Amino acid sequence: MASLPRIAAATSSTAIRLFGFIFLRWIPGHHFVPIIFTSLAVYLTSLVSLDDQPSRNRGKKNKNKSTRGSRTQQSGDSVLKTLLTGLPSRRSPLLTWTTVLINIAVAVLTLDFLIRGLVLYPSTDVSFSRIGYVSPTTANLLLREPDQSQLPVVVSYQEASSQSSQKWTQEGTVYKLDNSTDFTATVTLRNLKPSTEYRYSLSSNKSGSFVTAPRPGSPAANRLSFVTSSCIKPNFPYNLLSHPLKVPGIEQMTEALGKLPALLRPAFMLFLGDFVYIDVPFRFGSSMDHYRSEYRRIYSSPSWTASSVDGPAIDLPWIHTLDDHEIENDWSQGNKTAPYPAAADPFLHYHVAANPPVPEKAFAHPDDVTYFSFINGPASFFMLDTRTYRSEPSQTNSTILGYAQLQSLLAYLSTPEPDGVHWKIISSSVPFTKNWHVGTADTWGGFLNERQTVFEAMWRAERELGVRVVLLSGDRHEFGATRFPDPGLGLPPSEFQSDTAGLGVHEFSVGPLSMFYLPVRSYYQTDDEDVSVKYAPDGNSKFGYIDIAEGVDEVDPTAEAPVPVRSSIFTYSLYVDGEVVWKYRLSVPLVVDASSGAPRDFGEKVHLPAGRVLEDKLVKKSWDVAFKTAIGRTEELARSCLDKATAAYYLPFSYVRRYRDT
Repeated sequence: MASLPRIAAATSSTAIRLFGFIFLRWIPGHHFVPIIFTSLAVYLTSLVSLDDQPSRNRGKKNKNKSTRGSRTQQSGDSVLKTLLTGLPSRRSPLLTWTTVLINIAVAVLTLDFLIRGLVLYPSTDVSFSRIGYVSPTTANLLLREPDQSQLPVVVSYQEASSQSSQKWTQEGTVYKLDNSTDFTATVTLRNLKPSTEYRYSLSSNKSGSFVTAPRPGSPAANRLSFVTSSCIKPNFPYNLLSHPLKVPGIEQMTEALGKLPALLRPAFMLFLGDFVYIDVPFRFGSSMDHYRSEYRRIYSSPSWTASSVDGPAIDLPWIHTLDDHEIENDWSQGNKTAPYPAAADPFLHYHVAANPPVPEKAFAHPDDVTYFSFINGPASFFMLDTRTYRSEPSQTNSTILGYAQLQSLLAYLSTPEPDGVHWKIISSSVPFTKNWHVGTADTWGGFLNERQTVFEAMWRAERELGVRVVLLSGDRHEFGATRFPDPGLGLPPSEFQSDTAGLGVHEFSVGPLSMFYLPVRSYYQTDDEDVSVKYAPDGNSKFGYIDIAEGVDEVDPTAEAPVPVRSSIFTYSLYVDGEVVWKYRLSVPLVVDASSGAPRDFGEKVHLPAGRVLEDKLVKKSWDVAFKTAIGRTEELARSCLDKATAAYYLPFSYVRRYRDT
């Protein structure tokens, strides 16, 4: 029978290796860090207890004079057993030290992942510039320059097609940069030409390029390409030989986009939150300086200078929304409670300052608004903030948007778009669909009353304004395409079958750009409200590439005589680990009824054609899917039971509080 120290050594050794692998290569959860180091302490203590056991065993064997038995026992100490279990070998000190060093190495790698970037790259001196929102005549340039000897910073620009000898246009001069904004400033380049490539240059030796948006109504405004994703964590999956601030997903995206023709070059990145992970793998503080340092480290990443034929990654304009890990996991306590004020400070300076303008009808003072709206080519955008104004989920009066933002969104949805704009694209940091059954309350699934109000406005916009509404979201570290059929259309049962293309407002939720993906399956359809189209959980780097262009599309390709119609065509391409694995098409017919201005009814009770899959390279369902789905549903059941037990525990206290208040 094995002794207690041997059981403790084998168990703790297994824990070190198992949780070390999960932490470094699978999910960098903060729960694993104390488990790994505690297990190492137990393991080393157990080895000390086992240290003199071989001599005692040899003494007993000499008394019994059983040489054959001793050889049999020693022969059980195989190399494989020692290396796998972490138990010391009775016959080989080298094997013992090897297995001990393996466990110590796992703990050292865990520590390296935790603190190497933090200690060696505080990034207080990082200096950079980037382009944010770009309109037909302006571009927002964000810069950071902590070196006071570089002041004043002069900002200049010129057309990229110009000869190098042509005079640069000086746009502005930044005379002061200090700690109040973490040494950042935003300069708006003005009087630019639409659809034109520009170079910019700073006197602090920073430079870059960008392309302005097309002029509304121009032929160039019929086309728009952009990318979207969410969630970044440097050096994950962990690589000892990698730079601790490297973001593999940015480099994979840059390489993939560099292979596209020049015509399909994306205009911007619509990044939907979790640009930093303050609490993953471990929260070292909640002060403003801690939050600022995380932003600086991301912008210190060498991945921004990774180049393609279109230039370095930093030249792609990025616009941002906020999500929970930039504040605190599953944040729902408003914008006054700590640590939100500290978390909001760098978000405002590094991202909001270079973002698009706030909506014309914001229903709040512009200085207090962190939701945005703009038009680029054939699409208008409304970028939601689903963190700052939300209340506790799953209550009767729960709000994810807050009153002002909700009214602003409803006003946006009810407003006709200018000529040539056929798409209303709404971005949300968390998914609209409730098909994700783990952490549902943190998504729009925890705010179903408000969701219904918004959906009714979306369906009405599609019916009455002749535009198509598309939802883009992130957060889940998975990809899920979902459609929400308009109940007012009286659709047949075939339109509600799971895993099918079809009619309805569509949502494309994608992430992470560079982070872990979930090892369990938690997305599935349960009703006729949220119809699943496609689910793709695997991949450490995922992003969506959207191309909108005019072309000829068939209104109903399944009909005996499909009708080709001039349309604005929206094509969504899902990239996983740098490769296109799935494509989907939506369209808006450009043939209009002169009396109403809406697309004509092509023989059905719907104005807009059904979506359809263009390409699907994803692996079909196999035996492991059922296993991972079972794990996901077990986790869902466990969380449900925990929530009910917690509610039951606090129920008597609520009665006491209610009695006291009355």
